[in-house]
Amino acid sequence: MKIYTKTGDKGQTGLYSGKRIPKFHARVEAYGTVDELNAFLGALRDQVKQENLKAELLEQQHHLFALGAALADDRPGEAYQLPADAATNLEVFMDRMDDDLPKMTHFILPGGSPVLSSCHVCRTVCRRAERRVVELADTTSVDQSVLIYLNRLSDYFFVLSRHLAQVNKIEEIKWIP
Repeated sequence: MKIYTKTGDKGQTGLYSGKRIPKFHARVEAYGTVDELNAFLGALRDQVKQENLKAELLEQQHHLFALGAALADDRPGEAYQLPADAATNLEVFMDRMDDDLPKMTHFILPGGSPVLSSCHVCRTVCRRAERRVVELADTTSVDQSVLIYLNRLSDYFFVLSRHLAQVNKIEEIKWIP
């Protein structure tokens, strides 16, 4: 099978239903941003040394891939559903990491090391994916669990950056106005 189909050469793409829509459509923006997040998440996972964290990140990549496929599926009742515990699992992961973190007294700037910067890139791209899905939900039905999951996932990336800073003995960069 060839990777190029030439069917998108005129600025349209196909959904699972076979319907053609413009590549700038809110649905394409939503699943495209989820795909972008997944790519950045893969780059982050490649930098993480702890196997348990790598496994957590890989699990999120699987969720995001399936979520992107669901957003590309405009057939009613056919789209992939996130596992019911996807967001609550992220909460468990965050609580576990947060238990050992010092109390936040300042806002934290992205940076300090490549792995911390990658966490923040994932966090901000995740927030953009969330905004794109909210925009799509304004015109079509989107399962509420998707929005909850993306909201928790961006929080997870923030807590992960703090955790990795502590584990790797990297000083967080505080924003001091």
